Amino acid sequence: MSSTKVHFTNKNGYELSAKLELPVDQLPHTFAIFAHCFTCNKNLSAVRNISRALNMEGIAVLRFDFTGLGESEGDFADTNFTSNIQDLMAAAEFLSEEYMAPAIMIGHSLGGAAAICAGSHLESVKAIATVGSPAAPEHVSHLLGEDVSEIEEEGAATVNISGRSFKVKKQFLEDIREQNLDEQLKNMRKAILFMHSPQDEVVSIENAATLYERAFHPKSFISLDGADHLLSDKEDSQYVGQMIGSWAKRYIDLPKKEKLNAKKQVAVRLGEKGFTTEVMVRKHHLTADEPESVGGNDFGPTPYELVAAGLGACTAMTLQMYARRKKWDLREVTVHLDHYKDYTDDFQNPDDKKSQIDHFDRTIIVEGELDKKQKDRLLEIADRCPVHRTLHQDVKVLTEIKEEHEGANKPTK
Repeated sequence: MSSTKVHFTNKNGYELSAKLELPVDQLPHTFAIFAHCFTCNKNLSAVRNISRALNMEGIAVLRFDFTGLGESEGDFADTNFTSNIQDLMAAAEFLSEEYMAPAIMIGHSLGGAAAICAGSHLESVKAIATVGSPAAPEHVSHLLGEDVSEIEEEGAATVNISGRSFKVKKQFLEDIREQNLDEQLKNMRKAILFMHSPQDEVVSIENAATLYERAFHPKSFISLDGADHLLSDKEDSQYVGQMIGSWAKRYIDLPKKEKLNAKKQVAVRLGEKGFTTEVMVRKHHLTADEPESVGGNDFGPTPYELVAAGLGACTAMTLQMYARRKKWDLREVTVHLDHYKDYTDDFQNPDDKKSQIDHFDRTIIVEGELDKKQKDRLLEIADRCPVHRTLHQDVKVLTEIKEEHEGANKPTK
């Protein structure tokens, strides 16, 4: 996931800090805006995982810090729900002027309520997705607990939320009490997706039911069974991103994929943390990774597993092509493979690791009315598949290294 740091100015003149996440080919077909949860920031791990999943679908994501939070300017005490909506509108304006108008609005918790309000007023937004969102912004007042009384009486109070201190003013309470999502949902005819966990202890599942009932079609609901409110488990946030990406395709305009230069049909990218790697092969997006045992996230196959998969796929295709040409009754081919390093049968120095070579164990299962002669011939043909032959030949890899030029990550409008 390529993260480009950007800034934009909100209605009050404050500079808001943001990160623009782009797909590996640098050419997103759609832009989305992510609104984080109450008192959170753009760098929450769940937000990063969701953005990564959307990038794999060719969607760019702008995630930013609301005024007074994270790296954004301003005083949190002077913000409220209305200012959050204004910040989202400013983010949309920034994308429209510098990149492309956003077509998707995503919000987590209170950010989901803000996404509904902002998205309903943005003509470019075709789809809105919420995660663990309250049916009314006033719901967040319960996070303030007994401090609400002090805020009412004194006009402000310092509250503790998730181990951090925030100053909250009376105007914040007054603002969230005045907000009503009913009118927004009543007048909106955009696609909307509600995602919520039945086990959410911060915002109960009943909120999702209320929102869904008030919304008009096209509307959808996905249960995040077993997840907590902050999507602490990376598999939950990854799932959320995948589901939003798949769901949104129905409501956004997807351009026809152009063929890439024949010399650059594969693009691979890995950031500075972990081993989760984005892979794009022509118009197809894949993920490579390493097991958790060696520090990976296990979000995809390892590089050697991908090599084995290529050998297996090529084997199956080659056998079927040959059988069809011969008009043999080969109904199905299944190839099982395993890769490991071991010594040759005639090894001389078992203590020298350099004596080891790569081994691919390949088992081919065929289904159909085939005699022994035909099966023996298929076994010979398997060794002639192009990938198998490549692995047995001398291979040259011509490599050059280039620096990323400033502005290269910015797609054209």
